[in-house]
Amino acid sequence: MIFVPNRRSVRQPLLNAPPIVLWLIAALLACHAIRIWLPGELPDATLEHFAFIPARYAQWLAHGVVPGGWPELVVPLLSYMLLHADYAHVGINSLWLLVFGPAVARWLGTRRFLLFFVFCGVVAALVHMAAYWGSPVAVIGASGAISGLMGAGMRILYGQAFERPDGLAPVLSRPIVMFSLVWTGVNIVSGVLRIGVTGDVSLVAWVAHLGGYFAGLLTIGLFHLRAPARSPWVPR
Repeated sequence: MIFVPNRRSVRQPLLNAPPIVLWLIAALLACHAIRIWLPGELPDATLEHFAFIPARYAQWLAHGVVPGGWPELVVPLLSYMLLHADYAHVGINSLWLLVFGPAVARWLGTRRFLLFFVFCGVVAALVHMAAYWGSPVAVIGASGAISGLMGAGMRILYGQAFERPDGLAPVLSRPIVMFSLVWTGVNIVSGVLRIGVTGDVSLVAWVAHLGGYFAGLLTIGLFHLRAPARSPWVPR
C-alpha cells in the first residue's frame, strides 16, 4: 500500500502531532531546564524532594506516619515524571513521546490522554516500588508513562487489521504478543546490565518500563469512548 498525500498537506504524522503532545514535550524540557538552572545545591535538592524513592514509602509504612501528610505521599508519584538527569535523557523521552503520543492523543482526546499518561506513569512507579521495596535509589523520568503510550499505540496501530468494535488489536493477537515479548526481552537485558542506573539515581528502571507498558496495553480500551472515524496514525 502506498500513501499518497493530498495537495493540501504533505506533512507526515510525526510532524503534525496534536497540541497536547507538543505541550507535554515542552513541559518536560522546561522542567528540566528550570531544575538545572537553579543556583547552588537546589538542583540536587529538587531531586531529593520530588524524585520517587521506594525507601521512603517503606519507612512510612513501617512507622505508620507520613510527616508531610498526603501531599508528600502522592506528589512524588507524579513529579518524578517531570525530572530528568540531563538533556540527552529528556531528549530521548521527548522523541519517543513524539513517536507514540500522537496516535494515542487522537484516539483519546486531550483530557483522557493526559489522564492515561499520568495513570501509566503512576502504575510504573508502583510496580517498580513493589519490585525494589525499600530501595534508596531515586527514580526519575517519563519513560514509564511513555512505555504505556507505546503499549496503547501498538494496539491502535495493529487494530486496523482486526474487525473489532473498539478498533483495537486483541491483547493476545500475534503482533501484540510478539512485540510485547521483544520489549520485555530488551528491558530484561537492560535490567541485567543496569543500563541507566547510577549509584543513587535510576532513569526509570526496566521494571517500571514494563509496568507502564502493560498498564497501557491492558487498559487503553477503558479510557476511550469509541473508535475514531479514521486512523489516529493519519494527521488531520
